[in-house]
Amino acid sequence: MAEYEPQRIEAKWQRVWEEKGVFRAIDGDSGRPKYYVLEMLPYPSGTLHMGHMRNYTIGDAVARYKRMCGYNVLHPMGWDAFGLPAENAAIKAGIHPREWTNTNIREFRRVLRRFGFSYDWQREISTCEPEYYRWNQWFFLRMLEMGIAFRKKSKVNWCPECATVLANEQVIDGFCWRHETTRVEMKELEQWFLRITQYSDELLADMAQLRNGWPERVLLMQENWIGKSRGARVNFSVDGTRLGIEVFTTRIDTIYGASALVIAAGHAKMNDLLEGVRGRAAMDAQIKSMLQRSTKAADIATAEKEGFFTGCFAVNPFSGEKVPVWVGNFVLAEYGTGAVMCVPAHDQRDYEFAKKYDLAIKVVVQPVAGQPLRAERMNQAYTDYGNLVDSGRYSQLSSEQAIEKMAADAESAGFGHAETTYRLKDWGVSRQRYWGTPIPVVHCAKDGIVPVPDEQLPVRLPENVSITGLGQSPLASVPAWLNTTCPKCGGPARRETDTMDTFVDSSWYFYRYTDPHNSSAAFDKGKVAYWFQIDQYVGGITHAILHLLYSRFFCKVMRDLKLVGHDEPIARLFTQGMVQKGGVAMSKSRGNVVGAIDMADKYGCDTGRLYTLFAAPPEKDLEWSEQGIEGSARFLNRVFRLVDKYGARLKNVSLEVGGSSDGSPTVKEKLLVRRLHQTLKRVTEDFDTRWHFNTSIALIMELVNELMAQEPLDRDISPAALKGVFEGLVLMLSPMAPHIAEELWAMLGNSDGIYTQKWPRYSAELAREEQIEIPVQINGKVRARIMVEAGLSEDKLKQQAMNDPHLASLVAGKQIVKVVVVPNKLVNIVVR
Repeated sequence: MAEYEPQRIEAKWQRVWEEKGVFRAIDGDSGRPKYYVLEMLPYPSGTLHMGHMRNYTIGDAVARYKRMCGYNVLHPMGWDAFGLPAENAAIKAGIHPREWTNTNIREFRRVLRRFGFSYDWQREISTCEPEYYRWNQWFFLRMLEMGIAFRKKSKVNWCPECATVLANEQVIDGFCWRHETTRVEMKELEQWFLRITQYSDELLADMAQLRNGWPERVLLMQENWIGKSRGARVNFSVDGTRLGIEVFTTRIDTIYGASALVIAAGHAKMNDLLEGVRGRAAMDAQIKSMLQRSTKAADIATAEKEGFFTGCFAVNPFSGEKVPVWVGNFVLAEYGTGAVMCVPAHDQRDYEFAKKYDLAIKVVVQPVAGQPLRAERMNQAYTDYGNLVDSGRYSQLSSEQAIEKMAADAESAGFGHAETTYRLKDWGVSRQRYWGTPIPVVHCAKDGIVPVPDEQLPVRLPENVSITGLGQSPLASVPAWLNTTCPKCGGPARRETDTMDTFVDSSWYFYRYTDPHNSSAAFDKGKVAYWFQIDQYVGGITHAILHLLYSRFFCKVMRDLKLVGHDEPIARLFTQGMVQKGGVAMSKSRGNVVGAIDMADKYGCDTGRLYTLFAAPPEKDLEWSEQGIEGSARFLNRVFRLVDKYGARLKNVSLEVGGSSDGSPTVKEKLLVRRLHQTLKRVTEDFDTRWHFNTSIALIMELVNELMAQEPLDRDISPAALKGVFEGLVLMLSPMAPHIAEELWAMLGNSDGIYTQKWPRYSAELAREEQIEIPVQINGKVRARIMVEAGLSEDKLKQQAMNDPHLASLVAGKQIVKVVVVPNKLVNIVVR
């Protein structure tokens, strides 16, 4: 009997696939429907572990299934190759970022090839190559012409000791990642932006096109990130000055309950507000401290609310009441107007702030039903709509009525107006780093900012650069690269030393896969028209906001440039769960990873692929288990031994999958053929709908168990029927464990690889689950009858009987000695 040698078998079939070009997609194939399936572009760092492999295994199973269903499948792979880790490696280890990146790419490619993923490697791209980033620059220039790319001053993280800009990832709890005692400051620099806000309404409206294909959670996250709010802008005059401070509120109906005005530490009018105020020096110190803290929304939301009174008062334009002006750490200058009205009774954040600093709590909206609110009895804010009280002439109006009337009255009186605002801000794409796409403009003393002509693209990164992480951008230290000629006047000019955010690279890469070697355009429009939209995109929920939102934005810009004819690039999105070990996600930094190559060397990559699909539904987190991986290995060994045992005598038997013998089939034959078609039906439905590969594999395992339970399989079943069942089993297994499936297919006498085969069709008649009535005895006497599926195994029939509520009541309180099962005939429960 042959032994299952996974490593030998896997290498063998990978050579066959490569030699025959099995996974190459054909552009414009009109004879087959197209299917574009893609896993998110990986960033090559270190090596791959089994936490990464789940994503690729899911995509590969779908790609293989769709090929078997007759689709022309595009399933490419490439590398998100620019980024900060490469630059950090250069600083720490003295390795050039290109060398570090390409070494990691080679390792990633080795692992993915080792696992036999069905990629069209002829379409491989790497975003750090000039052949790719040239088109980043081309898109930037088109956006500059459209007014979408622009430059303005913006705050950045600044380390005074390094004298350089830091990425958010390099700021650890407010301190520089290199200098644990150096607090990071906020500094204003000229930065490049892309005007994504121009597309805010369209990004929201076009979510309607995604409702049937994207997870609702992702759409909700994007909707909240864009943050469209309908409300009113209201101006509070500062008492005794000519200053006015504007707030934006979605709840103008609560304005009579305002106890304070709270402004951001970086508010544009701060200096004017505090001019001549007593205690200014102490206030400036507090402001500086606030400005040095994280401005991330998540950090602000969880931070303790802090603030101080400025000594100034503002006048509520509706009530005429003077309210104190405070500075608060929970208000950001970059969001809204940089100021909010503090209404403690009707906003939970304001309630917490008021309780801490003993500000008045005024109830001005009462619930429509229930007990009236009393400020002294409240332990949290009331944030729902209701009816107004203590609100002057607006009292007794509903919140909805008051919001409309008060906004109109504010506009008539000249101190406010209705307004729609967005949380979404323009995309800052400047990075003061080396390892990224150079921004293709020059700075000329005569002509200002001048675009680099298309024919001079790409603006290549210089290779001879010193990367220290100190001072200005590394590009500024290469005079031969920095100093150039102005394309407009021919005079001296300096190149832009900022590079692009790496999210630019990953916002359009999937278009390049359709035409990766085009040297005259980013892609051919006809090829994009054939392949797009992406039929299935697979990746983590962590990319719900930035990558996926920026990709949608880029698509709309390309549509406006007449490069594509669709509004959305991705028809269906699937977000897989994380692979955990010890209750937390696998991570090299946590030291809890299972190396992909180590796993493949020990068990074979088919075992790893099968386990990651079987251990949990793909959208759920998976807890890694050595016992589970060993169980998957045992199963594949069992299948191999079973086919090896009977394969030789079936080699010359010809049939269609699921075929039967001529003449009258035996009971065993009918049972196994029916079980095959029932399994095939459910596995097909899983692939076509919910992607519950775990249940598909469980069903295949049950089929194998049934085959083994019916041994010997050379008796009471025709060779044709047995071979048909075996081939159906192998074909179902092939998208999930492709190497062993190819080997088993050959062992059954097939000269053409399984990669040439169509997905088998099930018979609706044979797949129908026949129900039969089974008598259930208790101590030998029939006490009940249950309806079960015909052909259930002993274990399944026993389980179904014991789960029956009526039977459970009959044996309640009794000790079950044993359960005797005769499949298709009888269950006898012995109790005492």
